[in-house]
Amino acid sequence: MLMIRTIVRPEKVYDVMQGLLEAGFPAVTKISVVGRGKQRGLQVADVVYDEIPKEMLITVVPDIDKDFVIRAIIENAKSGSDGKFGDGKIFVSAVEEIYTISTGERETDPLLPAKEA
Repeated sequence: MLMIRTIVRPEKVYDVMQGLLEAGFPAVTKISVVGRGKQRGLQVADVVYDEIPKEMLITVVPDIDKDFVIRAIIENAKSGSDGKFGDGKIFVSAVEEIYTISTGERETDPLLPAKEA
């Protein structure tokens, strides 16, 4: 399983979440964040805005679906056909274990055989 964390413009959140839903990945966590990228914030006249509002979307998917999900995110998060600075980033990392709090059960990748304990 993989965790995909995506930082996007606030105005693109609905599009990305709708795109993931339509692609069959409805489970998403959304967190409001602030930060800056390579462009080091935004300068308007003499004022530098160092903390730009963004949204972080987090989803966990089977390894086999990684490329499909990333394409769905990019298609829905990109500004215009060519994209713009500040459109965001996607971070992918391995998920070692997942537990359901209400039952205490350990979840496994549905595409892989369960591991013996």
